[in-house]
Amino acid sequence: MDKFIIKGNTPLRGTVSINGAKNAAVAILPATALIKGKCRIDNIPNISDIKRCCEILELLGAKVNFITPNEVEIDSTNVEEKEIPLDLTKKFRASYYFIGALLSRFGKASVGFPGGCNFGSRPIDQHIKGFETLGATVNCEGGMIYATSENGLEGNSVYLDVVSVGATINIMLSAVLVPGVTTIENAAKEPHIVDLANFLNTMGANIKGAGTDIIKITGVEELRGNASYSIVPDQIEAGTFMIAAAASRGDVTITNCITKHLDPISAKLVEMGVNIEESEDGDEIRVWSDERTTKGNIKTLPYPGFPTDMQPQVAVLLSVSQGTSYLTEGVFDSRFQYTEELKKMGAKIRIEGKTACIEGVETLNGCQVTATDLRAGAALIIAGICADGETELYGIEHVERGYEKIAERFNSLGAKIERVSE
Repeated sequence: MDKFIIKGNTPLRGTVSINGAKNAAVAILPATALIKGKCRIDNIPNISDIKRCCEILELLGAKVNFITPNEVEIDSTNVEEKEIPLDLTKKFRASYYFIGALLSRFGKASVGFPGGCNFGSRPIDQHIKGFETLGATVNCEGGMIYATSENGLEGNSVYLDVVSVGATINIMLSAVLVPGVTTIENAAKEPHIVDLANFLNTMGANIKGAGTDIIKITGVEELRGNASYSIVPDQIEAGTFMIAAAASRGDVTITNCITKHLDPISAKLVEMGVNIEESEDGDEIRVWSDERTTKGNIKTLPYPGFPTDMQPQVAVLLSVSQGTSYLTEGVFDSRFQYTEELKKMGAKIRIEGKTACIEGVETLNGCQVTATDLRAGAALIIAGICADGETELYGIEHVERGYEKIAERFNSLGAKIERVSE
């Protein structure tokens, strides 16, 4: 068992470069199964979720060659439709994107139920609705999802009952090679959806409207590959460093980012008294704070709202801000398990339904805590950096699902984080 030992009360100062977006990469890698040929992807984060995606691709018959830790060449010429077992899919949520990709290319898919972070109900009913609207039959039994199309798939109009990033991506993947036009209405607009559409179009797909609430996919006969693509910078990773800079009363410049994607986060930080300066090119942002931030009122929403994946991190900032703040979760049913760990450190948090009432304290105190999920782990690292004393963080495997070399990169900014094996 590995843990982080974090020595606190260390303001962060310096420059950090942002890696490729985890949420884009875990959608683009399954999409390579659609290509009858090779493609090269760079700016890919070197994290465990990526390695698991590549394991599944190799199971299906793809040749995966990492040129560098952040650049991979994938040859999917000989990919076959095979059952993807539960022991591979249960380790991460994005495994369900292989359903859409295999259904589009082969007309059938057998994929184990997805796993990933546990923060309440995360149904896939909208995914299934999309597959069935295109003509598939979907059955869920024995921990597996079986999708088949005996009479072939055909483009159709799909209206999502709720805005769902996963369903939007999966329907896009399932429609790429399907005859006719598929329209997704009430589609999600997140940057990684746009990135997936750009990748597929680079490989020969015909997708229009990504980034709006109506996406149109005109099916093509095949994706040609033989092209290179660079993953978009990670909005959530950049936001995590922004929050860490503000909470530690530091001064951090974040490079290789898209500042436009950070607007929902920047706006709330400015409201709380944090200083923010963006470069003219929109690829660099400086975040600094010399004093305690003021209270905030934040609700997570689908993009372009405040990201749900930034909710635990901003809770740490609110915990050390002046006054009483309110943090409402507007995407998932339950994402406040981590608050019990923050309360061990002295945070004053009361949960009322989907809202956390947070009374700011002068400082947190280091102690032994455990990460309950990916973003909660990042939040507890920030808490440990800000706290007095020493924090022992367990469950760091959750953090490493989504952040590459997280301890080393925080240490480059002045944090004191040591990885210890027990």
